[in-house]
Amino acid sequence: MFCFTQSLRFVNVRLINLGLIYLRIAAPLLALMLSSPMWANDLSTLNIALIEYANDPSYREEVTDARYQAQPWGRLDTAVELAIKESRFAAQKSGIKFELVKHEVDELAQLPELILSLQAEGTQFLLLDLPSEGVKLAAQAAKYSNTVLFNLSGLDNNLRDENCQANLLHIAPSRRMLTDTMAQYLIFKKWKEVLVLHNETVADQRYLESLQGSAKKFGLDLVALKPYTLGNDPRQRYQNNISLLTAKDDYDVVYVVDSTGEFAVDVPYAIVKPRPVVGASGLVADWWHWAWERNGAPQVNKRFKKKAKRQMTGYDWSAWLAVKVIAQAMLDLPESHNGSVTAESLLDLIRSEGFKLDGAKGYPLNFRPWNNQLRQPIFLTSLNRVIGRAPIDGFLHPVNNLDVLGSDQDEGRCKLNRGVSP
Repeated sequence: MFCFTQSLRFVNVRLINLGLIYLRIAAPLLALMLSSPMWANDLSTLNIALIEYANDPSYREEVTDARYQAQPWGRLDTAVELAIKESRFAAQKSGIKFELVKHEVDELAQLPELILSLQAEGTQFLLLDLPSEGVKLAAQAAKYSNTVLFNLSGLDNNLRDENCQANLLHIAPSRRMLTDTMAQYLIFKKWKEVLVLHNETVADQRYLESLQGSAKKFGLDLVALKPYTLGNDPRQRYQNNISLLTAKDDYDVVYVVDSTGEFAVDVPYAIVKPRPVVGASGLVADWWHWAWERNGAPQVNKRFKKKAKRQMTGYDWSAWLAVKVIAQAMLDLPESHNGSVTAESLLDLIRSEGFKLDGAKGYPLNFRPWNNQLRQPIFLTSLNRVIGRAPIDGFLHPVNNLDVLGSDQDEGRCKLNRGVSP
């Protein structure tokens, strides 16, 4: 395209001196090129920023080395780079290129300033690998802009509820989608009596509230809620001793509410009664697992492992899919866009009901119009196997069975599809 453009420039210079004969030759070529979508988009660049929190406790070396279930096992830039490489065909066909820059903040309070500076530089897409409170800060800073934000890591339900907004798309599932998945499975297995072990941190209290909502929705009986404490202090033995925590009650299963996975990893085989352990250890609801062997997933996992030297997690899948969303939207743009590609026009397309993409999970994926949450199946996983996939057979929804996981349209306070954005 570069050489062809240079030739056209040469022809136009010669037109000044050589007259109308060259005009008859150049005019048809020029008309053809200007009518081509490839020509119109040839110089288009999609600027993508991956934003990280340098002090995120989820990425402490001792945590990532431990490989806790449903936790990140490494930073997400490798997954983004892989998706950009895989999307080169879509980019070439659309006449655009991806520009990726990684930014990190030492404090979450620095996010608003960073977001504003990226907007001033013309960055159109922000991939947020941040805890939920960081996602909220970043989204607020970009609320009245055309920048599109992708939430890769924040699970808190309130990001899809009172803190939702039109340009914030959630690739990571909500916590409620994960607890709904586990509740479905427990009902399916008839393990209805549930002993809950939970921490009293803010994150785990939100996790517990989500579990309680799922229990009410599907009919689980939470027979007891037992707070636990990390550590070996003998003065806290009734909160850090797993045998004492699980000795007295009658239950079918132990559900460990642990947003970090550090306590949960020790619970299986340490409880008093021979019962399954689920939640943050044992059987875990996760949105990706390297052992999924269908729908093209082995190929995705193989490419990622070759590049990252480790297995792919749900967090990596979020980053990978965010780029796929952008690339698919570029392919789906109608030819009538006449080269005018903006983040706003892509967002409108992405949020439309007709938008579909393949995430190697067996379902066509798109976004819920009322809160911008990606519709997706959730896996039930052990350490090295996928045990099942939700929605589980028999759990149906009148419109889309994927919407049986998480908040439905008539729940919550986010109604983006009705023109109401908090």
